[in-house]
Amino acid sequence: MNNPKPQEWTAEELSQGRIIDYKAFNFVDGEGVRNSLYVAGCMFHCEGCYNKATWSFKAGIPYTAELEEQIMADLAQPYVQGLTLLGGEPFLNTGILLPLVKRVRRELPDKDIWSWTGYTWEELMLETPDKLELLGLVDILVDGRFELAKKNLMLQFRGSSNQRIIDVKKSLASGQVVIWDKLKDGQTSYEHLQRQEKD
Repeated sequence: MNNPKPQEWTAEELSQGRIIDYKAFNFVDGEGVRNSLYVAGCMFHCEGCYNKATWSFKAGIPYTAELEEQIMADLAQPYVQGLTLLGGEPFLNTGILLPLVKRVRRELPDKDIWSWTGYTWEELMLETPDKLELLGLVDILVDGRFELAKKNLMLQFRGSSNQRIIDVKKSLASGQVVIWDKLKDGQTSYEHLQRQEKD
């Protein structure tokens, strides 16, 4: 696993403006029906990563205006709750994502935006202006590297127990991490069951 110094990795230097996949109308990448954009390129290289194909910034296909129109049309469907940004590393692809997310905010303000990142919240606070701008446009952030030793299949929307589901607006307003108030981990009941067995 790679751990960056503050502002060591920049989208300007690394991003090739490419995506791995776009999946419309899915139920796995956050709350409700979502449209998910998987960007190409990640520098974290977590051990046990389920999607190593996304590590190369040259993988996948170019992000195009045509794809953006498709994303916007799909998002406009009344049963779609929002857009999800994954990868790869979204915060190393701000050149693609900032214009898209700003457009969603402008044209479809009722839709929410989720993003996954290998950065922790605390690391993002020390990052480049483009990363902070993207963060400020996101509603929910799932933060932190995947840690194989902390892998837990009972967790909601994430792979390892160090990762957090963060309410971005509340966190920015309060100056500290505020966890998403709809968190319902299987882990809670799982640990409760273990305690009962020991008693």
